[in-house]
Amino acid sequence: MAHLRIEALRKLHERNAVTVSSPSPKVSDFFGENVFGAEQMRASLAPAVFQKVTAAIKNHEKIDAATADAVASAAKAWAMSKSATHFTHWFQPMTGGTAEKHDSFFDALSGLEKFKGSELVQQEPDASSFPSGGIRSTFEARGYTAWDPTSPMFLYGKTLCIPTIFVSYTGETLDHKSPLLKALKAVDLAATKVCQLFDKDIQHVVASLGPEQEYFVVDKALYMARPDLVMSGRTVFGHAPARGQQMEDHYFGAIPSRVYDFMKEFEFESWKLGIPVRTRHNEVAPSQFEVAPLFEEVNVANDHNQLMMDVMQRVAEKHNLKVLFHEKPFAGLNGSGKHNNWSLITDTGINLYAPSSSARDNLLFLTFFVTTIKAVHEHSDLLRASIATEANDFRLGANEAPPAIMSAFIGSQMSAVLDEMEKKGNVKIEKGDNMYMKLGIDQIPEIILDATDRNRTSPFAFTGNKFEFRAVGASDNCAVAMTVLNLIVADQLDKFYDVVTKDIEKGTEKRLAIANVLRKYIKESRSIRFEGDGYSNDWVKEAAKRGLSNVKNMPRAIEAYLTKESIGLFERHGVMSHKELEARHEIRLEAYIKRVQIESRILGDLAMNHIIPTAIAYQNKLIQNANGLKSLGVDNKAVIQTIREISEHIDTIKNGVRQMIEERKRINKITDTHKRAFAYCDDVKEKYFDKIRDAVDKLELLVDDEDWPLVKYREILFLR
Repeated sequence: MAHLRIEALRKLHERNAVTVSSPSPKVSDFFGENVFGAEQMRASLAPAVFQKVTAAIKNHEKIDAATADAVASAAKAWAMSKSATHFTHWFQPMTGGTAEKHDSFFDALSGLEKFKGSELVQQEPDASSFPSGGIRSTFEARGYTAWDPTSPMFLYGKTLCIPTIFVSYTGETLDHKSPLLKALKAVDLAATKVCQLFDKDIQHVVASLGPEQEYFVVDKALYMARPDLVMSGRTVFGHAPARGQQMEDHYFGAIPSRVYDFMKEFEFESWKLGIPVRTRHNEVAPSQFEVAPLFEEVNVANDHNQLMMDVMQRVAEKHNLKVLFHEKPFAGLNGSGKHNNWSLITDTGINLYAPSSSARDNLLFLTFFVTTIKAVHEHSDLLRASIATEANDFRLGANEAPPAIMSAFIGSQMSAVLDEMEKKGNVKIEKGDNMYMKLGIDQIPEIILDATDRNRTSPFAFTGNKFEFRAVGASDNCAVAMTVLNLIVADQLDKFYDVVTKDIEKGTEKRLAIANVLRKYIKESRSIRFEGDGYSNDWVKEAAKRGLSNVKNMPRAIEAYLTKESIGLFERHGVMSHKELEARHEIRLEAYIKRVQIESRILGDLAMNHIIPTAIAYQNKLIQNANGLKSLGVDNKAVIQTIREISEHIDTIKNGVRQMIEERKRINKITDTHKRAFAYCDDVKEKYFDKIRDAVDKLELLVDDEDWPLVKYREILFLR
């Protein structure tokens, strides 16, 4: 394989820049031009029809057949005016990506282009070919996709894409969007009730999301010369380069020219699709970058994130680059996350997590702030489960990724605020000349507007007017974590509302009733708050004393979905049934098993078919050298020592791979998915991956550089 590496390096040096030109000097001239959104519907639908659509979206109601026909006709006309020939229901099955089946507008029987409301509202993909966790069998193929009008249709290439949910013939959800929409409805209803304790004009609360997407960019030729990257998304071997990220010079540095051109083009394409990308910069690790959008409603933001990832991959191909979304593509360097910046916004424009100078608004702020911390405390294991993936196991707890221990960082000043409120005392916290806050039973005047530092080691951090869920992995679908977060907050808000209203009915003054419950929540959730270094061993010990879980692998983490409390939580709000939760648990375990299987096979193939033959060939050269030195009467001890070192590493690799294969054979006979996943975790991944890798990486430093078959870290990370 060494020739592939050399050929890849040659191709890299022959790369020519790809010319990128903006559609217009002003982004506003083309932003959203490929989106059939509210403005396009307003312009093409009758006012009465448009009002029906917007009312249905706002109030979580179904759209009637006549309205659907009108929308379909307008959407077809708009799409065809832009040269579209097909339409598709675009959905998010449990595979981890998106799915689509294209149908032509052209109807051969009539000789006309047609698109009916029924085709807009519902389609029928094959449900048996997608992961279902046993809900669907091969002979039970029927499933349905149904239009989600809350997320706008868009034109991708020559195809009109219609965001949809995906359900089985028997009604169970088989996608990521359906539970998310239900959780968002739950938090809307619960938050609105609580808001109306303060302001009756508030009729809806919308959850907003801004997902910061981290990713690596490498040259396509170098990528193709790494079979492990191609097959698993990460490098199973690779010795750390002499220079990695220790110089701290990549973060926010000048963007490399090829990557800059790629960024410009994928931003242009994203803007056309209405994706509000705003920030781009170098991340900490070499060849790592980040793109961040403006905040949007969670469902739309998640759709846009999934679409943007596809856009990035396609644009990268044009630039002879590859985008890596794996959480840990390179050992010893920063992993990639998808920091979910989340908040709740009222239909009157109030950010419920933003302090203000109003006493009433600050009590409202503290209500949502404290209730959220309480929700995280009550359901920390479920929150941990929501970000559990095989890839994220490599990332959590190292190189600026938060640990597997769920905790909440709120900053020293907000900690002081909660401490004082719990004690029923007053506190004066100064900032500048006139920013201060007092807290007491009867009044809550001003509060500090920006009173938090940032803590990169915290999985769930308050950052001034939002919470940042940093533990979500870069390749993951935000919907999984957002479903859980919005659900647990909705549930806690419901409990808060019930207790407060009962106290008010008993005669307690409203503000006092609210304050009493908040003080109780502050005391009960104190153990989830942590302001220090999440990477430290001291925190691991302290977290254990506090009773916080530290579940380090995915199969054990997702057990939290099937506890009695979790099942009750999901069913209570109609987000998922017990059957659906069991199915998703099964799907995720099966996915874990398959990914570990794939990585194990890649590791074994590269080690046995590429690394060992290379090492033996080089060893033979050394043997000839040792014999030559001996014949000349020259000391050959150093060469012989190297030969022995190579032999030791070869033995370690061969024995490790053979034992690993035998373990796979044994584990594959286990019929229980749960036990099989645990066995793959403990007896394959944990037992052999690092052991074999260590021996291979040591050989990389011994074998002649010209003979080494794999593109090295120093090449793939630093050469563009």
